[in-house]
Amino acid sequence: MKYLAHINAKHDEQLLKEHLKNTAELAGKFADNFGAYEWGYCCGLLHDIGKYSLKFQERLHGNEEKVDHSTAGAKVCWDKKGAHQFLSYCIAGHHAGLPDTGGISDMSTQGTMLGRLKKSLEDYQRFTEEIEIPELKNLPFQPVEGENLDFFASMLIRMIYSCLVDADYLDTERFMDGESIRNNGEPIEKLFEKLESHISGWLDNDDLNTINGRRTEILKHCLEMGKEQKGIFRLTVPTGGGKTVSSLAFALKHAKEHHMERIIYVIPYTSIIEQNAKIFADILGQNNVLECHCAVDYELNEELKPMQLATENWDKPVIVTTSVQFFESLFSNKPSKCRKLHNMTNSVIIFDEAQMIPNDYLKPCISVLEQLLRYYGSSIVLCTATQPALKELLSPEIKIRELCARMDEQFSFFKRVSVKNLDKITQSELIQRLEQENQALCILNTKKRAQNIYQRIKREGVYHLSTAMYPVHRKKVLNEIRERLQKQEKCIVVSTSLVEAGVDLDFQTVYRQLAGADSIIQAAGRCNREGKRTETECFTYIFKLDQQEYVQGQRQQMEVTEGLLEENKNLEELNTIEQYFEMLYHFRGDSLDKKGILKKFRKGNFQFASAAREFKLIEEKTKSILVPKEEAAQILLSQIRIKGFTKELVRKMGHYCVNVYENDFNKMYALGMLGEITGDSKTDCYVLNSLGKYTDDMGLTLDSEYGEAILI
Repeated sequence: MKYLAHINAKHDEQLLKEHLKNTAELAGKFADNFGAYEWGYCCGLLHDIGKYSLKFQERLHGNEEKVDHSTAGAKVCWDKKGAHQFLSYCIAGHHAGLPDTGGISDMSTQGTMLGRLKKSLEDYQRFTEEIEIPELKNLPFQPVEGENLDFFASMLIRMIYSCLVDADYLDTERFMDGESIRNNGEPIEKLFEKLESHISGWLDNDDLNTINGRRTEILKHCLEMGKEQKGIFRLTVPTGGGKTVSSLAFALKHAKEHHMERIIYVIPYTSIIEQNAKIFADILGQNNVLECHCAVDYELNEELKPMQLATENWDKPVIVTTSVQFFESLFSNKPSKCRKLHNMTNSVIIFDEAQMIPNDYLKPCISVLEQLLRYYGSSIVLCTATQPALKELLSPEIKIRELCARMDEQFSFFKRVSVKNLDKITQSELIQRLEQENQALCILNTKKRAQNIYQRIKREGVYHLSTAMYPVHRKKVLNEIRERLQKQEKCIVVSTSLVEAGVDLDFQTVYRQLAGADSIIQAAGRCNREGKRTETECFTYIFKLDQQEYVQGQRQQMEVTEGLLEENKNLEELNTIEQYFEMLYHFRGDSLDKKGILKKFRKGNFQFASAAREFKLIEEKTKSILVPKEEAAQILLSQIRIKGFTKELVRKMGHYCVNVYENDFNKMYALGMLGEITGDSKTDCYVLNSLGKYTDDMGLTLDSEYGEAILI
């Protein structure tokens, strides 16, 4: 009998033996990047042996009865015991996702590993006629002394799983589509040549009395440090120090020196991603730089099909992605998210604004980074002006090396602003100060407070910015603000923290409501950003209001900062920032792993599915409200109501949506201001019916109260 794996639209047939061997060789090649060729090969060879059942072969020829073809290979590996049992998880989950181990009392329907092994399967034993089970060594590499062996094993399973699902997808895609249209980009050596060409004119500048001369000094040092052995590095650069190009220079030099395969930029905000990705693409070529986040859509252009395919497995030399995408993929159990993991190995991974790694998950994030460092050939760069104090969280043998030349002196040179603590002031006093300013930015902790103060001072040249405005609207207002600043016209901006990173604005004065020390320093980076004024002309004022808001999840940050200010500590000093993070992490203690993610991998009990459900970097319960003020948003609304929520339309819709917390949503919904877009009550997307609640200057007003009359 001829056993098949797939039949494509042209009725071509792929032999099962051929698919298994192709997948095995490809998975082995991927796993060879971290010394586990045999593991990847064995996993690929056995993953689909359940297709040797007669029932599955009948399904290929039109029988619609579902057949479990994933459990067979998992059972074979489990019964082999030893190293093969690790592969059982990968094979069992190559479609449904990595399962929890479960308990011996689990039923076959529960989906756990031990439950799956109890399933009654169609006879698949004919696989022995074509496939021989490979033998395995115990481990492809040995854990270091003191290693958490269960977390170590779980990471190895994840990586082999990634190799398997990517290899399976790629071989199936190649057969079903007939040919591959993927484009992997140019080699690292070629990209380094492009970088050298781009910076060649800068390297002769050795005048350390100029900003460009200082940037060149930092850049040169990063290039030199690229020769260092793999490990973990810091790039601690003040605002204006040129960290974007310097970090790229280090990464390309380091990757070239150690024959590494890609550079991965991990960035907290999509606004920074877009501008950094453009810089990288201008230097290295668009084809070599992949943006992977919710706001980019390669599907809209057929010419970009190779880029869209690359988002599935990150098979490009430079990846620019979000912290959410990066870390949630590492803790996911789903094939679509885990597929890219093996391409994180042998890479330079750069965390821009490294202090933004969420404290609630800091310990599991650090643990997974240590795994990438120790066993998977990657180097890590923590890039920020406000370095988190990670020394006590890292294993003792891991040492962090600094990439910034003469770091303390650079911060002294680039100092552009004086930070002053006003302590407690009234809202009226704050308003009086803002009304006397010519070009000033005021950052408040909540959208409601920002709207309230803006309403009190609004007039010509006064602007409001917050996430109460949909992205397209914010971008228009930002462009108007930049234009006024450049013309030296009056410009007062009342904003939330969204302007603290990735927004290129330059004010003479900044007011920042009490927040974490790192947020305050980021805010100060919007003051005299371009260095056109002297330090004595430019001030960043820290203030508390008589009714102080504690932002959700930020109370400890604010309290630690308040304590430092009471001790008259200078927040601009590097040792104060280090002290801030040390105190914060000490106070947080076990809550640095708020969901107990690391405890889900103990005593051989791997809770892959449970950890994936719990590991969510963005946990705020919000709902999206489409604001159909502009014609483009109105067209989108009509298309969604006709076609439903397609992936493309949802992505476009995000440009015209405001996310609101449940409390505000409930008030607005109860007052009849909102409507369901499609009548699907399961969706979290609604349309704003009362367009009067959305203004051109403030966006969505958040002052609705129960009992308010709505006149339509």
